[in-house]
Amino acid sequence: MKRKILMLMILLTGFSSYLFAQQTIEGNVVDKTDNSPLIGVSVYEKGTTNGTVTDFDGNYNLSVAGAESVLVFSFVGYTSIEQVVGSTTSFNVILEPDTESLEEVVVVGYGARKKSDVTGSVSSVKSSELTSFPVLDAAQAIQGRAAGVVIQSNNGGEPGAPIGITIRGNTSINASSSPLIVVDGFVGGNMPQAADIESMQILKDASATAIYGSQGANGVILVTTKKGVSGKITVDFSATYSVQKTANSLDLLNASEFSDYQNQIRTNQGNSTAYTQGAYDTDWQDLIYTTGSTQNYSVSISGGSDIIKAYASGSYYKQDGIVINSDYERVSYLTNVDAQVNDKLKVGLSLSGGKSEKNGIATQSDGSATVGSDDVISLAMRFAPDKGIYNEDGSYSTNDQIGDEVDNPYAVASERIDETEIENFRANAYLNYEILDGLSFKTTFGLSTENEFQGIYIPSTLTITSGGVDGRAIVSEDKEKSMLTESYLTYEKELGPGKLTVLAGFSYQKSTDKGIYSEGTGTISDSFSYYGLWTATSLINGGDGDIYVEETEIQSQYGRVNYDFSDKYLVTATVRRDGASNFAANEKYAIFPSAALGWKVTNENFMKDFEDVSNLKMRLSYGVTGNPSIDAYQSLASYSSVYASSNGETVNAVTPYQAANPDLKWESSYQTNLGVDLGLWDNKIKLTFDYYNIDTKDLIMVDNSIPDYFGYYNDETLTNVGEINNEGIEISLNTQNIVTDDFRWSTDLVFSKNKNTVVALVNGTDYFGSGAPSYFSVNNNYILREGEEVGLFWGYDYAGVYQGGDLPTGTALQTSSDVTGGEPLFYDLNGDGEIGSEDETIIGNPNPDFTWGLTNNFTYKNFDVSIFFQGSHGGDIFNMTNVQLYNGDANTTKDYYNNAWTSSNTNTDDPRVGNGSFREMSSRFVEDGSYVRLKNVSVGYTLPSSILEKFNLVNARVSLSAQNLITWTDYSGLDPEVNYYGASGDNDTSSNTVRGFDFGNYPTVKSVSFSLNLTF
Repeated sequence: MKRKILMLMILLTGFSSYLFAQQTIEGNVVDKTDNSPLIGVSVYEKGTTNGTVTDFDGNYNLSVAGAESVLVFSFVGYTSIEQVVGSTTSFNVILEPDTESLEEVVVVGYGARKKSDVTGSVSSVKSSELTSFPVLDAAQAIQGRAAGVVIQSNNGGEPGAPIGITIRGNTSINASSSPLIVVDGFVGGNMPQAADIESMQILKDASATAIYGSQGANGVILVTTKKGVSGKITVDFSATYSVQKTANSLDLLNASEFSDYQNQIRTNQGNSTAYTQGAYDTDWQDLIYTTGSTQNYSVSISGGSDIIKAYASGSYYKQDGIVINSDYERVSYLTNVDAQVNDKLKVGLSLSGGKSEKNGIATQSDGSATVGSDDVISLAMRFAPDKGIYNEDGSYSTNDQIGDEVDNPYAVASERIDETEIENFRANAYLNYEILDGLSFKTTFGLSTENEFQGIYIPSTLTITSGGVDGRAIVSEDKEKSMLTESYLTYEKELGPGKLTVLAGFSYQKSTDKGIYSEGTGTISDSFSYYGLWTATSLINGGDGDIYVEETEIQSQYGRVNYDFSDKYLVTATVRRDGASNFAANEKYAIFPSAALGWKVTNENFMKDFEDVSNLKMRLSYGVTGNPSIDAYQSLASYSSVYASSNGETVNAVTPYQAANPDLKWESSYQTNLGVDLGLWDNKIKLTFDYYNIDTKDLIMVDNSIPDYFGYYNDETLTNVGEINNEGIEISLNTQNIVTDDFRWSTDLVFSKNKNTVVALVNGTDYFGSGAPSYFSVNNNYILREGEEVGLFWGYDYAGVYQGGDLPTGTALQTSSDVTGGEPLFYDLNGDGEIGSEDETIIGNPNPDFTWGLTNNFTYKNFDVSIFFQGSHGGDIFNMTNVQLYNGDANTTKDYYNNAWTSSNTNTDDPRVGNGSFREMSSRFVEDGSYVRLKNVSVGYTLPSSILEKFNLVNARVSLSAQNLITWTDYSGLDPEVNYYGASGDNDTSSNTVRGFDFGNYPTVKSVSFSLNLTF
């Protein structure tokens, strides 16, 4: 008993000593360079999880165990300070910027480099830029902020629309030109939410991308997500609510104008039957457009100790579209855990995933049955305004008097069902072990999955779209899985006046993609939606690929050497050897090398007298990168199933489908880059200039020269015959215009100019394609030709309006009817007096001359303002909306109605209504697509510390912003940022060649957003 009492007294004494020894420390942390307060500095008691962060005024307050405690002050980009508490109760700390630390933010493949030591072309996008305005996809926030990078929604403002990214132009014709996305080291990852991204690096030249070998030809985007930091647990909450409207609508005819228009058409076409005006006056655009909204909420928790750190977040996004019955909803999460097991071993785990649900409407019609007779957007423009939504019997009205009969847009938007569900998951674990001083080993293992289910149902109530059947049901499912493991060694060694870094590694990745597509008509009831597919009386015959499974494997060895001599001369050499299962027997492996030189001119002795030049670095690189280019099994000989007759009965049989090509290999890009980095007046002005030239050779294209007597069902063989070139310049300029204690103003400008040229095609023969819906009955309206840019518009060269009498020299009419005037004239290029296919020529260029983005940021005390402009100049647009609206079998614009040629209005460039041309593809419909857009304006206010302390907050900010506020353009369509892919409907490969076409795109949205950000 005495022992127990003694032990209890000792424990109580120790506990009371701790209580009485505990003391509170407070103080302020500022930046040494300008004495400004530092927000968010981590202040923690060394060896514990006890900590806090500084508030908006740089103040902190923390209770510690006692005088023996050590406080650690740390902040990204600054030299950490440790301070023994002793007997004091207040520490005012001055943190000095750590140049070495600041430059370690540039992530490159399989490592990180000081920015001043980077020899390749790399653009960095800061976390604050990614969250400066609300976006569905973090890629949207890059638009206009990184030189050489083009960002575009694949369908305007459609909820959940995928985002297209190209870097330094399209490097292929038939393969994808999308960049490789690497998330926390996982190759081919999904883009995380903007709020979860710590940094984003865009690797553009071969010196930077060759480490990814056969997958690096289109550039690489490296994404690093946020990690936990030592100290007190912090909680960040953000909420954004946006109100959205369509950015534009067309000025179309009302019912009475439409009736007069139709009667003019009949008169001009010799039809004496008058048009009977309906009883309604319907604005179909007004019916389908509504006020949309987005909601975006996210919560993140971060904290840890010297041993273990964690970051976890969850987010919810909901968008109700500006077109009725279109919406998108998504939940996602991210967890990062890093543990320092001992002095040599560090491990970590990253988990992320999410689920999304999308209700879509028919847009970007390709003329097929699955999209519908037409899409909702173009239907709202073409449908007769004197029709109501319903007929007298309660059925939906159709366009039954003025040409091709179609369902009305309200019916299609309300009745057609298009639901898509996507689930994705990614897990990535790593182990990093320091074997010796300077030698470390890292191994990673990752797994990602994505499951997509889509159901489409066209009910019998859509009498035209359903094709007269009792309902059309479509169900498709796709499952993708990817496993990646990588291991590599990194060795760093000081060699005299230089530093050597050597990297060597191995990678193995296996991907599986399997799915099914099924379609049927004549379902038993509309009530079952697409789930009634099993009741279909007629199943659409399956085609090749309707049930599929594909597996691809790629194994690689890679290495890189960096040598920095005397902090002046930089050398980088990279090589990667890739072997892929989807390539032919004789070309399974390929080697992709690169080399780069850098010269830090400012570190030379002769630059000491140039004090205004704070940084000058020259960069030169050359290398080869690849594009996997094809799907699995495409280089192999294959068979196709057919029906045959045997003994008078129909039987299943097989026939040779395609020949093998054992020599099919990667498309390879040979890249040269010359760059200059310049800083003036202590880097208050920073300029980066890059010139690049990319020759992409061995393009995989179709050669259909196999003779018919060989018996192949498909006479097209894939072969390496094409070549294209991209050449351009990029400029990035950052200026710190005014920097005072209370007011700061900075400007960021990016400028990009790229020219894409077709160098070689199969046998030097022109390649034609169509960017129009199939019902336009147009075979060719774009061309690929050697020596020209990609995707030039093809058609008749419009020469104005025929005024009667003799035809102007060198022109002809498309119609052979006897007219006195008002018909469209075209240049007769072959001089035969007629307009035919031999008179078609290049009529426009969709590729812009240059693009740019300009951002101005202002801060005054607790207020901040950001103004972002974005522009594109020189690219043409093929306005196929007007091709349809000027045809006479639809509504039309008031501009055409008021300006069309008549006997009393001959001074016009618009032909008479009801003229003899039929949806002609001519330069009459090619317009200048240049524009300048006020992309974002935001005003924010950060609450002062006096208010924050009352609510126990570390930081609080409210902001109001507006997106796509004003667009200056001469384009007559809805929006100059067009992205329609035509009858091919392939948003992947067609994006290389089908450019600048506008038809039925979901409109771009104009929005006003309110945001709240809190840190606890």
